[in-house]
Amino acid sequence: MKRIALLLVTIAMLAGLSALMTPLALHADESASPIFVTKIPPGYRDWKLISVAHEEGNLNSFAAVLGNDVAIKAYREGTLPFPDGTIIAALHYSHVPSEENNKVFGKPQSFVPGAPTNIQFMVKDSKKYAATGGWGYAFFIGGKPAPEASMKSCFPCHSQAKATDEVFTRYAP
Repeated sequence: MKRIALLLVTIAMLAGLSALMTPLALHADESASPIFVTKIPPGYRDWKLISVAHEEGNLNSFAAVLGNDVAIKAYREGTLPFPDGTIIAALHYSHVPSEENNKVFGKPQSFVPGAPTNIQFMVKDSKKYAATGGWGYAFFIGGKPAPEASMKSCFPCHSQAKATDEVFTRYAP
């Protein structure tokens, strides 16, 4: 009987210790300040257009750059740094020649968006993303987060645009 009681006390102590340590482990992970956003912000397709972009070279893409209401207000008012809650989305597409348009123009000069290639987000939260200038970065391919290795260049590249709070896109009203 004493052995069973000792075994039960030991199990209870281990369970208690485990319960005590779990919140500490979770808290340690949270304090690591992740720089990658792993969920697509809801409603982003309804945001307003900030600008468009054309990337040449290996990227060879068109992008529609959208912003949530916080981003649009900051752009319109020229607010820098961008306030917390700002979210900027870049919807990237390959570009392909438009045979239909080129027939009208009489020469090859028109390109249109082709297949989507990726979606990128910048999310401003100066506390959560303090280690990366207040911005969290996201890169999605086919609706799924890209491998973390592909996002490691986000902050080093964007940090070179300090004068514009790490944002490359200018507002095109």
